[in-house]
Amino acid sequence: MADTLRAPVRESASGAAPPRRAWTVVLAGLGALLCSLDVVVVSTALPALRADFGASLSDLEWTINAYNLVFACLTLTGAALGDRFGRRRMYVAGLAVFTAASALAALSGSPGQLIAARVVQGAGAAVLLPLTLTLISDAFPAEKRGVAIGLWGGVTGLGVAAGPVLGGAVTEGLSWQWIFWLNVPTGLAMLPAAARRLRESHGPRPQLDVVGLLLAAVGLTGLSWAPVRAPEAGWGSAEVLGALAVGLVFVAAFLAWEHARARYPMLPLTHFRRRGFSTANGAAFLTFMSLLGSLFMISQLFQLGLGNSPLEAGVRILVWTGMPLLVAPLAGALADRFGNRPFMLAGLVLQAVGIGLLARQVEPGVSYGSLVLPLIVAGVGISMVFPTVANAVTSSVPPEEAGVAAGVNNALRELGGVFGVAVAAAVFTRYGGYGSARSFVDGCGPALWVSAGAAAAGAVVAAFAPSRAGD
Repeated sequence: MADTLRAPVRESASGAAPPRRAWTVVLAGLGALLCSLDVVVVSTALPALRADFGASLSDLEWTINAYNLVFACLTLTGAALGDRFGRRRMYVAGLAVFTAASALAALSGSPGQLIAARVVQGAGAAVLLPLTLTLISDAFPAEKRGVAIGLWGGVTGLGVAAGPVLGGAVTEGLSWQWIFWLNVPTGLAMLPAAARRLRESHGPRPQLDVVGLLLAAVGLTGLSWAPVRAPEAGWGSAEVLGALAVGLVFVAAFLAWEHARARYPMLPLTHFRRRGFSTANGAAFLTFMSLLGSLFMISQLFQLGLGNSPLEAGVRILVWTGMPLLVAPLAGALADRFGNRPFMLAGLVLQAVGIGLLARQVEPGVSYGSLVLPLIVAGVGISMVFPTVANAVTSSVPPEEAGVAAGVNNALRELGGVFGVAVAAAVFTRYGGYGSARSFVDGCGPALWVSAGAAAAGAVVAAFAPSRAGD
């Protein structure tokens, strides 16, 4: 039975994709949708949470940061668990944890309970998301993987796009609890389908690298904790500097352990000698630093600077965040023919230009019409980066290492997002504040310029990517 499950999937004589491949794309896409949606969906419900719970500003911040922090710190662990115990099995386990935690979040009666539920939800997502990419890489040969990953990138973009709109609509039309309840029937429907339809596969490591897991978890927690706490505690505080120091020490210890001591390393450092692997991961970090930093500011700009409701703001942002639905599948398909580098490079340039134009346009009373073109330009840019970065990462390593590659890529994406929000917030508070619409706009413009700079730095990294996969 195990041999049957692990047998390679072949195309039918007609050339149509076998049903298992179709199921893999659908289930992996839905898993990515749930994870990416919950990164941003809570943001538009924060005022309702504050009114319902009497929550403090710190409580509200942690409803978002608790999820992102655990997600970033455990995603390498999730990929390693999939390699060891089976990717289908751990995908199902991660989905079950995510679904149960969503129900607990909806039932929360206090900020502390909600934050705890978000921690568990982030742990489930850390297992679930890297395995979505690994399952696709296992089901499709390299020459056809770009189309599938393009669809995956489009669905991931849908999560980012739908988050503000769905959060605003559900909060205004129902209640904030329903932003979590909606995950439950979706997860329950996916669980039996995943258990029956996904092909089981394993990575090359017969044992877990427990020491590596612990060192990586502590190191990434320190590096993530510092930017999360910096806006409140200050970048020069003992807490933030101490967290950075702990993070750097444990990451260094992790790298030393993986290089010299680990029998079955969870992250073979030789992967970073591959130009495709290192450049794609660098581009991913800077892409999400730019994306989430600018999303953090723009979603507030429409509400606080321009006076829109949460739902109105979400709908207006769609011309930016909805672009991956249209462009990412096409970019992934074309990358199979022309390579990943042209699309990574062009996408990051467009992202930098679009966000830079937004920064230039931001002023009190600016019309929505003057913001549409920059939003579209930036949206087309991120749409080209999503699938090609993922494809470049998985194509640059042997097929059996796809789980590790996906885990590293997701960890760096989440860390980039954490740093992006923290840096944008720090620049915003340096030049402006929440005292008035004018004060907000004064801080928003410089913060957006920093986000544009991160995308420009990503374009420089992407320019050094190899022209052929596997280099």
